[in-house]
Amino acid sequence: MRMLAGQFKEYQKDIPELRISYKPQKISPKFEGTVEQLFQTKIPELYLDPKFQSEVVKPLKIDHLRNKLVRNLSGGEVQRVALVLALGKPAEVYLIDEPSAYLDSEQRLIAAKVLKRFILNSKVAGFVVEHDFIMATYLADKVIVYEGKPGVKCKAHSPQTLVEGMNKFLSILGITFRRDSTNFRPKINRIGSYRDLQQKMSGNYFVLED
Repeated sequence: MRMLAGQFKEYQKDIPELRISYKPQKISPKFEGTVEQLFQTKIPELYLDPKFQSEVVKPLKIDHLRNKLVRNLSGGEVQRVALVLALGKPAEVYLIDEPSAYLDSEQRLIAAKVLKRFILNSKVAGFVVEHDFIMATYLADKVIVYEGKPGVKCKAHSPQTLVEGMNKFLSILGITFRRDSTNFRPKINRIGSYRDLQQKMSGNYFVLED
């Protein structure tokens, strides 16, 4: 992701020229001023757009942060502000690294919904690196499964659908998983339970319930 974001100059010749917006994994706020001043400085046009306000700013509950100094924000507040900044930059590709960091379970689901709606409505590409199952399974259209020996060798499979990719990944781990389609919360089956054995026998390690 950092290579796509242009942080490794030696690979720039291999990357097509695209407008890219990048939210890094590690965020170190250095802006001297309030959140409101930060947005007015970095994303003045889109920040004032009513649609952007209703679909991004308000759901992420930024209003009560407007007058807070950026350097005084908590980890979760910094994460939400960083998401607004990333989505507020016009781009053809959005690179979002670990959007769930420092967010609680409810905030993670809200952030996932905001990201997916924005990417789909804007008709742009989005690459999200995420370790949280709730966000990853909600956001993904395609997944790439890596397997191998950590630190020694690795094989990357071709992009697969969410269900195919998750089936592959969970079969490697030897666990079964289902997701409630109403609240998207994960449910990991107890190993050896009837549901666990049933899913393994059918080859459906990942089930999206109706």
